[in-house]
This record gives sequence, structure tokens and C-alpha cells, in this order.
Amino acid sequence: MTFLDENNAYLDCVNDEINTTTANGKMISRLLMSVSQNEIERTSERTKIGMAGAIKNGHIPHVAPLGYKHEDKKLVIDYSTKDIVVRIFDLYYNGWSYKKISNLFNEEKVLGKTNWYDSTILHILENEIYKGDFVHGKKTKHPTYYEDVVEPIISKEMWEDCQVQKKKNSRSYKRTLTYLYLQKLKCPKCNRILGGKATTKKNGNTYFYYYCKDCRVEFKEKIITDYVSQFVDELTQYDSVVNQFFLPMIKQKFNEPKDQLEKEMNVQKNKLERIKKAYIAGSFDLKEYNAEKKIVENAIFELESKLSNTDCAEELKFTPKDILLKRDIDFINKVKLDKEYQERTKTWKDYTRTEQAELIMKYVDDIELALVGNEVVVNQINFRDSICKPCQELFEKGYMDTTKPAIFGNVLGNVRFSNYLSEEEFGEIIMRLRQYYDVGYTEATYYLDKQMFYFNFAEDNSAIVRVFPLEDYYKLDPNCQMKTYQFGIIYIREEDKFQMQEMDTAFDYIPDETNDSVIYMKEPVPISVGVKPVKFCEEMQEETN
Repeated sequence: MTFLDENNAYLDCVNDEINTTTANGKMISRLLMSVSQNEIERTSERTKIGMAGAIKNGHIPHVAPLGYKHEDKKLVIDYSTKDIVVRIFDLYYNGWSYKKISNLFNEEKVLGKTNWYDSTILHILENEIYKGDFVHGKKTKHPTYYEDVVEPIISKEMWEDCQVQKKKNSRSYKRTLTYLYLQKLKCPKCNRILGGKATTKKNGNTYFYYYCKDCRVEFKEKIITDYVSQFVDELTQYDSVVNQFFLPMIKQKFNEPKDQLEKEMNVQKNKLERIKKAYIAGSFDLKEYNAEKKIVENAIFELESKLSNTDCAEELKFTPKDILLKRDIDFINKVKLDKEYQERTKTWKDYTRTEQAELIMKYVDDIELALVGNEVVVNQINFRDSICKPCQELFEKGYMDTTKPAIFGNVLGNVRFSNYLSEEEFGEIIMRLRQYYDVGYTEATYYLDKQMFYFNFAEDNSAIVRVFPLEDYYKLDPNCQMKTYQFGIIYIREEDKFQMQEMDTAFDYIPDETNDSVIYMKEPVPISVGVKPVKFCEEMQEETN
């Protein structure tokens, strides 16, 4: 209206009695415009409310991203491409760059494509949908965040860890030397991330340092390594036993249910039939047909492999108790078969610097430092939530052990301690252990006022495998008012030997809980005891096939 006035023009409507050359005409036009604007805003409100409700129910108004598909107007996991997304996050989490991941995918022709770009990988890593959330209007000034609207492909902890890693990587650059704690250390004075440098002496040894240029703080890497060495072997054991063997198989039964995989298999087979019919009808040429056919056949192959693995996982029926049992057997193997244990077990000292740096990157969020006089000391190590949470949950439920100090005669040592399990559960573990070793069981009283109980195992050359409470004292006595606690003790005697014929069984298998008898003969004859492999590998899959 202002523009018309300024240019000596006016509005004259054919159907409505509006003429902006008069005051009444201008008033009527403004009233009609206000009514129209009100209706537009009301429609917008209704649309937003409807869209919010739809999004909360899983109706995402966008093209389905990689790893998802639309089904009944909802965004659901596409099990034929889901693992590609999981792999991208895992690779990035373990230190790979966008460019390195895209180059790898182009080399492998993932999904039959050779046009993977680092920007594609970045968009996937930044997309909240993969942790189950959705941001509507991300590019606007007022985006709306919706939590838990679709089934997640990765955990929220993993997604957050990758965002933190992304910020750290943006400040890093390519180095010729491997620094174990780079991006993990902050200056105890100004809290800035420390840089790294190294010197090589005439003897060929390289010494690593971390420093803050502004505060002139500098110290040897050995200070951190000496502190980390207190728990690093436990960390490597956790990584190998829990992450590599058991948790993937336990989660697989929930994350990839067999019926979902079979349903997706039928979808892909029907898609292959439609492609064949379209080719026969002349919808596309032979080259296009072969390209589309290859993509679908690759998806079918992946699904068949997952179905085979799921069948195997269901057959094996791994449980969290298997984690505790495996750790008990590993401890006994270390005592009884030390030479074989050392040959088969990879510890921190056996890792290369690159492998050590990857382990620190994987598990440690940051390391807090402090100044004591002019000396730099480690104040605290903060582990990633995605590692701490599952480990803490396993410990609270009694399926993970920790190390605690104890008195052995006149000697102070350490003992493996686990949380409360029911009598039926710890009885099952003991009987399963006895299929391999003739472990003993006894009980002891813990005196709260002295905060100790006495073990005489140092005198009779027995070794304590694990100590655990016979009741749930965290619930029974949260304020520590009781005078004594009763503990169960699993131990192994000096004369007890491994009872199976094949030595490999001690390291590559665990006793199966479905076996209800323990067969043990001193004569060198084959012994039939049900076992589970602790690693799921291609050889095992070939046997099941």
C-alpha cells in the first residue's frame, strides 16, 4: 500500500469493492488483509501441530537417509544398508578421516558406487536421525528438535563421541610420529589442548613430550604412561573379552531380529523380480539392468550372511554370565598355563604405538592434569560414557569384576571382586568352571570395622579366582550399619590341572551351560563336554554351514 502511494498508483479490485484512492477503501483492504493473514497463520499453526504429531510417530517428511526406508509412511531401519552406517561411525570413532573412509568405500565399491565423497561421510556423521532423533527446520533460525522418534542405528553415546572427535580432528594435522595422548591432554594452567614434540637420541631411542607454548609447561610422556599402566592391561582385557566377543553377539539378537531380516530378504527378492520384468519390458538397457541387479544381489548376500550369523547366535545363546565365566577362566589360565597364556594373549606391551594410540583414542575422553609445585601430575582420567556405562551396568548386575586390595597373610595384594549374584547363578558358574578346572569354593567373613578379611591362601599355595558377596549388601545395608558381610570365594589349588585333552579349548572355548554333567577321567581318552567358542569367526560359520 505504501509503495502504491509513493508511485501515485492505487488498487482497484474487480470482485470486491476495494478502491485504495479513498480512506474507506484503504480501511476495508487492510481489514481484509488482516483476516487473510490470520487465516494463513492459523493454517500454519495447525500444519505445525499436525507435522509435530506425525514426526513423533515416526513419519519423517524427508527422503529416507542411508540405513533407513519408508514403510507405511514411517521411517524404519533398512537392514540391507544399516551396517554401512554402523561401519562409517565405527571407522570414524577409531580415528579414520572423512576422506579416508570415502576412499575406502570407493575402492570397495560399496553399494556398487564409486562416487563416495568426504562430504557424504560428514553429512551421515552429523545426522541426528541415526541416534533416533530428528531436527525439523535445521537451516532456519528456529529449528525444532524431536527426541526418540525413530529406531536408532547407533547409540546416542557413540553419536556424541563422534561429534566430540570431529571438533578435535578439526584442530589436528598429519604427523609422522604417533603421540599416544594427543588431543587428550589439557594445560593445567590455561586448559588449552597440549601440543606434542619428540627428540631422537644418538642411540636411536625417541622420547616424546607434551607442552603448552603460552604457559611454558612441558613434561615427558612417561609421566602419563606410568599412571595409565595401573589399569591399561585391564582395559585391553575388557576390549578383547567384552567388545570383540560377547557384546556384539548379545546385541545382535536384539538389534537384528530374525523376522526383520527375513522380511527384508523378501523385499529384496521381490525387488530383483521387478528389475527383471522391467528389463524384459524394455524399461532400461542391459548395462543399467546389470548395475541395478548387482546392487540388489549384494544386499541379498549381506542379508543371507546376517541370517546365518543370527541363527548361530541363537543356537549358541550367549549370556552376560559368559563374560564373567570367560574372565574367570582367563585368570586361572594365567595362573596354571602361564607360558601358553602369555603366548596367546596380547597385552599392552605387545601393542605397537599406533595400536596403543588407537586404544586410548577409543576409550579415553580426556586426561586432567594438575601442577604440584613445578611438577605435572595426572589428576584424573575421564573415560568415554559409551564405555563406562555398559561396563558399570555389567558390574552392577554381577557380570563384570574389578580389582580390590586384600590382605594375604602378612602380604598386601589384590583380589578380583564381583557384585552379588543369586545362589543359582554363581552355582552354575562354579559347575561350569569345574568342567575345565577342579576349582574349590569356600566362604569368609568380612569385618566392616577393620575393613578387611584374612586369607591364608598365600601359605597353602592356593590362588583366589574371585570373591563375591552372598547377599545384596548394597540394598540390605546402604548405610554400612552391619558389622560383618559374608562372601563366597572361588579358588584354585596348586595341584589342580586343566582337565581337557586339547589345550586350545582353554583359550578358545568356554563350557556350555546346557551341559548337565562333568566327565573327567585321568586316562588319556577323549572327553565329551559341551563348549561354546568365544570368538565368532569365518571358520565357525563354515562349520555351521
